Amino acid sequence: MSMGKLHPQSRILLLLALVAVVALGTTWYRAGAIGDEPHKAVNHAALKYAQELSEAFNNAAEIAMPSVVTVRSKTKGHPLAQSRERGGNRGENPLKGTPFEDFFGRGMQDMVPQQSPRREGMGSGVIIDKSGIVMTNNHVVEGADEVIVHLADGREFKGEDIKTDEQTDLAIIHIRNAGSLPAATMGDSDKLRIGDWVMAIGNPFELEQTVSAGIISGLGRELGRTSKDLRARFLQTDAAINPGNSGGPLINLHGEVIGINTAIATNTGSFNGIGFAIPMNLAKWVTGQLIKQGSVQRSYLGVSLTELSPDLAEKLNAHRGEGVLVGQVLPDTPAAEAGFEPGDIITKFAGQKVHERSELQALVERAPLKSRQDVEILRDGKPMTLHVTTRALPKDLGHASRGRSPERNAPEESAAYAAGDMGIEVADISLDQAQELGVKPNAGVVITKVDADKPAHDEGLREGMVIMKVGKKAVKNVEEFKAAMKGESLKEGVLLHVHTRVGDSFVVVKE
Repeated sequence: MSMGKLHPQSRILLLLALVAVVALGTTWYRAGAIGDEPHKAVNHAALKYAQELSEAFNNAAEIAMPSVVTVRSKTKGHPLAQSRERGGNRGENPLKGTPFEDFFGRGMQDMVPQQSPRREGMGSGVIIDKSGIVMTNNHVVEGADEVIVHLADGREFKGEDIKTDEQTDLAIIHIRNAGSLPAATMGDSDKLRIGDWVMAIGNPFELEQTVSAGIISGLGRELGRTSKDLRARFLQTDAAINPGNSGGPLINLHGEVIGINTAIATNTGSFNGIGFAIPMNLAKWVTGQLIKQGSVQRSYLGVSLTELSPDLAEKLNAHRGEGVLVGQVLPDTPAAEAGFEPGDIITKFAGQKVHERSELQALVERAPLKSRQDVEILRDGKPMTLHVTTRALPKDLGHASRGRSPERNAPEESAAYAAGDMGIEVADISLDQAQELGVKPNAGVVITKVDADKPAHDEGLREGMVIMKVGKKAVKNVEEFKAAMKGESLKEGVLLHVHTRVGDSFVVVKE
């Protein structure tokens, strides 16, 4: 049947059907084109928890940011030390007699800078008291002639009455006539767990009020010995910390300050994934003393300590991590008065278990001065309790008793004995050597040679160290050392009590 023979209405319906088929085919074709894929609806249920976390970050930042400040330090140029008095003989002009003599006037000496350059720095801080007390790092304000504190509301004040503690790298700054300020809420850093969300707030690269987020990635970190020998066990975080963040707060999701941003581990000077903050509980203790008395007084025992390695623990009838080993007891100290001995293993201080040196140090230094503390120890594998009365840590503790560095003084020639399998030679200590090494003449035997390919070298023994005990036997000379070594086996390990330039310690030399 032709289209001409169809009823007019039928023809219209047929045309509409053809148009629909063509349109549907076009739709099928277009559905495969790039950019024309059907849009997927937003899954609001899946976003709920992410939005809640985002809201938690927003809320914490809004709580803490008003208390975060910028700290600018300025150091004026200071006259440099001169080898001769001003106006005195500066030495003959090295260009005298040449065509350049008159051109350079009084000589090349006048071209040397006469003072150090002016310096400016910037860090962060946090208000810890509404009266106008700001906490920051010591290195932010150290040596500054002028400190300016810039508040979050835009006002600036001159920092006054600055108190610092180099050993924890903390400082407080007072600002006057600022009215009632928004003080931060300080949290409990002892409750932190690895994986907790945290935020760092500060002024990295002079970008004020910058917030970065991350987690607590480590607890109780030691940064090793530095020029300042920091006495702190740090929080580790992957929240971005950069130059300018120093002194600013590390906060939790409640907006509470749980740390003070202090250092980064980096090869470039910028953030490299690892930052460190001083725990807030330590910062509260330090700044409390700075506010109250202007300085920090720490209690001390007067011992040198060694970590309890598996070999040491086995030799001393203990368990690894059960405590810390006393290597030396300094004379006229609280530990000496309490009856501590080298070889004691401290397991508890004031009822608190200890596993590492820094952990014990933190407990001891915060103990109230002149307080009587119970210290639980293991001596020859047997538990004992000693009672120590704390005193303030002297600034020169141990300097006099250590004497000169024994490793740096070559011992005099004397009859030597070679412990070949161990890889050392030892000799008696002469009177002159005893004075040089800071020990008594009959304190032990001095190491005169160490074989780099033998076990003794691997355990850190070096020339000039003094071996005072082999096992539990004190040795006063070479003959006693030889006799003591006859009962020892390198296969099982030889326990040595050694005097070194940084104090006495125990080592186990083993094949």
